[in-house]
Amino acid sequence: MRPGILIIGHGSRDRDWVALVDEAVRHAELPEGIPAEVVFLEIVEGRLIQDGIDRLEAKGVTDLFVIPFFVSGGSTHVDEIAYALGVKDAPSTDTDLLPFRVQARVWFGEPMDEDPIEMAEIAMERSRALLGGRKPEETVLMLVAHGSEHPLFYDRYVGGLLRVADRIQREMKYAAIDSALLLPEQLYDKIIRWQTETDYTVMVVPLFLSSGYFTNRVIPNRIGQAVCVYDGQALLPHPLVSSWLSRQVRQVMQRR
Repeated sequence: MRPGILIIGHGSRDRDWVALVDEAVRHAELPEGIPAEVVFLEIVEGRLIQDGIDRLEAKGVTDLFVIPFFVSGGSTHVDEIAYALGVKDAPSTDTDLLPFRVQARVWFGEPMDEDPIEMAEIAMERSRALLGGRKPEETVLMLVAHGSEHPLFYDRYVGGLLRVADRIQREMKYAAIDSALLLPEQLYDKIIRWQTETDYTVMVVPLFLSSGYFTNRVIPNRIGQAVCVYDGQALLPHPLVSSWLSRQVRQVMQRR
């Protein structure tokens, strides 16, 4: 067996977004002597998934350990990538992604919310910074994720948010931890409900990999005139994201 590591992100036209992903991988503790490629589903020319597969197989890689560098298993992209790599026989929803040319055996990892130890710690840290002088027991923490209108993927998003919320609440003891998806749109109505029915302060923490279009534009637009505390901080940059990558690589390599 000659192993290789393929870390797959979504991709962005924003060079800073790509740079944050690269930096997180650079600080991860990957096994020495094993070739690794950081690639993207779309947009980043020369660093697409097939490019990475080709480069690794050209080095003689026979076993490809794939890390889906995505926040949630609710992302349809994680499902379609698994299908296109031959991990599953059919996608769970329509996709334009064609099967990749891959000769190596593929071992597929899990996105961040499947076992969200590090993600919960980051969200907890972000929430502490937003608290200021407020008490957790007088505050509602609202976790926000992209979401999906497809029932299967909606349920996966919700399940991931619940796992994160459970870990945070064990330590922080907020008045409540709620969650809201952008698909379907839930954020404004949920903030308004807490605002009108209680005296709690609502703090909004986005569970997105990196700051960008959704954290800087979409979420503020969805918040609208609702009253809450929000600073737009995403998961990156944070050293615990690199810790998650290190742990996920170890776990997927142990499955062989």
